[in-house]
Amino acid sequence: MRRRFVIQKHTTGGASHYDLMLEAGGALATWRLRRLPTVMKPGGSMPAQALPDHRLAYLSYEGEISGGRGEVRIAAVGTYRLLGRSDDAWDFELRGEEIRGIFQLIRGRGRRWRLWAISPGPPRSEASGRRR
Repeated sequence: MRRRFVIQKHTTGGASHYDLMLEAGGALATWRLRRLPTVMKPGGSMPAQALPDHRLAYLSYEGEISGGRGEVRIAAVGTYRLLGRSDDAWDFELRGEEIRGIFQLIRGRGRRWRLWAISPGPPRSEASGRRR
């Protein structure tokens, strides 16, 4: 079953990070990333921090966030296929214009996770020679 995903660039107070959001039921399971995972090579990893689930509205939302929490812009969007899931791991395949490939999130301590690139593929725009 294919579900939707979005990666938003979240800017607040001059600093920015990325939020990876995977549709799971009626919400978006969300992790904060330091950089966009499109830069990852097979076997590469980066820290991820679990955040509270977000509303499905964030799949397409761009703009200011209430309470002075900055603003978000969509960096990547598409569908994903859940390959496996437990309390401590998510295995999934992203399929979007900006990012494609198989990834794994592994839980560490507390809200700390690690995102692994199992077999990232080129963005569809690169594979076809197009630039956005």
